[in-house]
Amino acid sequence: MEYREICEMTALQLGQAIREKKTTSTEAVSAVLAAIEEKEPQTHAYITICREEAFAKASEVDAALAAGDEGLLASPLAGVPIAIKDNICTKDIKTSCASKILGDFAPFYDATVIEKLEKAGAVMIGKTNMDEFAMGSTTETSAYGPTLNPWDAGRVPGGSSGGSAAAVGARAAVCALGSDTGGSIRQPAAYCGVTGFKPTYGTVSRYGLIAYASSLDQIGPIAKDVKDCAALMDIISGHDEMDGTSLPQEMQPAGYLNAMNGKITGMRIGIPKEAVEKGLEPDVKKAILDMGRTLQNLGAEVEEISLPFLDYVIPTYYIIAAAEASSNLSRFDGVRYGFRAEGYEDLTEMYSKTRSQGFGEEVKKRILLGTFVLSSGYYDAYYKKALQVKAIIKQEFDKIFSRFDAILLPAAPSTAPKLGESLADSLKMYLSDIFTVSVNIAGLPGLSVPSGFDREGMPVGTQIIGPALGDVNVLNIGYAFQQATDWHKASPSACAAAAEKEVR
Repeated sequence: MEYREICEMTALQLGQAIREKKTTSTEAVSAVLAAIEEKEPQTHAYITICREEAFAKASEVDAALAAGDEGLLASPLAGVPIAIKDNICTKDIKTSCASKILGDFAPFYDATVIEKLEKAGAVMIGKTNMDEFAMGSTTETSAYGPTLNPWDAGRVPGGSSGGSAAAVGARAAVCALGSDTGGSIRQPAAYCGVTGFKPTYGTVSRYGLIAYASSLDQIGPIAKDVKDCAALMDIISGHDEMDGTSLPQEMQPAGYLNAMNGKITGMRIGIPKEAVEKGLEPDVKKAILDMGRTLQNLGAEVEEISLPFLDYVIPTYYIIAAAEASSNLSRFDGVRYGFRAEGYEDLTEMYSKTRSQGFGEEVKKRILLGTFVLSSGYYDAYYKKALQVKAIIKQEFDKIFSRFDAILLPAAPSTAPKLGESLADSLKMYLSDIFTVSVNIAGLPGLSVPSGFDREGMPVGTQIIGPALGDVNVLNIGYAFQQATDWHKASPSACAAAAEKEVR
C-alpha cells in the first residue's frame, strides 16, 4: 500500500487490513514515519519519535499474527501505530511534560494505559508535544516550541493535547492518547478537525499520568472517528488497583465498540440557550444548531435548556486546578531527576533557582495562584468556596440528566485562533475554556466531533455531554451523527488535493 493510503485509514480499518494480511504492522509503521517526516516541519506535533522501538514492536506483532496468536487476532488494533501525549509515562522513553524541568527524564515503568496498549498489540510511534504540564489551551507553552495547526500553520492546534490532535489531523498518526483536565482533548480535537473523547472520571486509570489537577485529569482517545475512540476505550478502560480514583466496576462489559449501533430514536438532547448566546462566532453557532437538526432528523428529541451556572465554571475550575497544581508540582525540585540549576549556596536556593529556571511562565503563574488560594486566610474565601460551587454544578447537571440523555455544547466559542493571540491575553485564553471545564468539574463524559467549517476553512467541533457513566450513549450519539455526515472524513491533505483538482 502507498503510505498516504495507510495514513488516511481509520485505526479500525488499518487493524483489519493488518489482520487480513493486506499490509503489515511494519509497513504501517514505515508509512506513519514517512508521514511524520513530511508533516513534522509544518506541525511540530512530536517531541520524541520512537523509530527503533516502533519497528521492534511491529516486527513482534507481525510474527505473532503470522503464527496465529489468538489474542492478537482478536484485537482490532493489533499492529496499529499510536501517538502518546508526553505526560503519560513510558518505560525508558523520555517523558518530559514539555517542560525544561524534567529534562531527559525516562520513567522506569509504563503507565497502565501503555501496558494495556502493549498487550493489545498497538505500536507506540512517538510522544507528542503539549502545553507544559498540560497548562494551556494552545500548545504554545511547551519548552520545545509550539505545535502548529495542520489546517493553517499560522494558527494554534488547541491544547493542552495539541500535539496529539495535530498529529492525527495531519495524518501523521493513526490515532493518539491525550489527557483532559479542562477540555484538553476536546478543544484541540475541534480545532484540528478530529474526534476526541474525555471519559467519565475514573473509567480510565490515571496511574502513570503525570498529574496537573488530580481531581480533574482524565486520559482519553483522539482519533479520526467515534468508532476508533470506542475501540481505544475498550483497550484502556477498566478498574486499576494502582489508581485510588479508579471506578470499581467495568464500565461497559460488552465493549464500547460493540455498543455502537447509531440508534438514537427517542433520546432527549438539550441545547443550552446560554451556549448560543455567549458570543459565539456565527459559524460555530450554525454548526451546533445544524447538528441539533441532524440529530432531530435521526429521531432524537432536541430542546432548548438552560445552564444557569455557566458564568461560574471558569473561576471554579481555575481555583481548583491551580490549587491542585501547586501541590502536585512541588515534587519537581531538581534533587532526584531532571533539570538542576547551577550556582546555588544551599538547598533552599537550589530549589528556588531550579524551579524559577525550570518552569515556564504559565506554569509558574498557576503555581503561584494555587499557592495563594490555599494559603492561610484565603483558603475559605477561594478554595473552599470553589469546592462548594463544584458540588452545586454537579447537582445542576444531575437535575438536567434526570430529564435529558445528553447536552450539546460548542467545544470552543471560536475556531482556532492565530499564534500568539491567546498568550498575549491570558484572560481570553482562560475564557475560551468556558464550554469544556464544567465536564471535568462534574466528572462527566464529553465527546468532541467535527461538525463543520468556518468561512476561512477552519474546522468546527461540537461537544456531546452525558451523565456520569453515560459514556456509551455519548459515543453512540456521536456515531449516529458521523453516520449521517462527512465532516470527520475531511483532512488538510484531502481538502488541498480536492482544491487543486478543482483549479485544474
